[in-house]
Amino acid sequence: MKNLNSNSEAEDATPHNRMIAGVQVKGKVIDHQTRCTHYHSALDIIAIKFKCCNTYYPCYSCHQEDTDHVAVPWPVDERDTKAVLCGACGHELTIAEYLSSHNTCPSCHASFNPNCAKHYGLYFEVDGRSQKNEY
Repeated sequence: MKNLNSNSEAEDATPHNRMIAGVQVKGKVIDHQTRCTHYHSALDIIAIKFKCCNTYYPCYSCHQEDTDHVAVPWPVDERDTKAVLCGACGHELTIAEYLSSHNTCPSCHASFNPNCAKHYGLYFEVDGRSQKNEY
């Protein structure tokens, strides 16, 4: 097995946690572009900072498996918070920037998975509502 401590991008006792562009991403991360064991297509290259713990995870399943608390979606009035990490270039997007990005990083122009929109309510209040506690 590869020693993760010898890789400057990886750290922690948990082999799946990784440093990506200088930002720690927790969960079952399987590469250096934020893909995880749950979502790992070519377009699955973002991590989301969860409001409840101020920690980046690739997906809600990684958060659920790694923590002992319920995820709290970002409220609409905090859309100016940097909470989305592009795994391709390391650019941190604000929530508003991500939601209006048309699934493309504004910095490197990498494509994001458009199917992530199906889960927005788990991460962000949408129209004043969230899907918290539904996973």
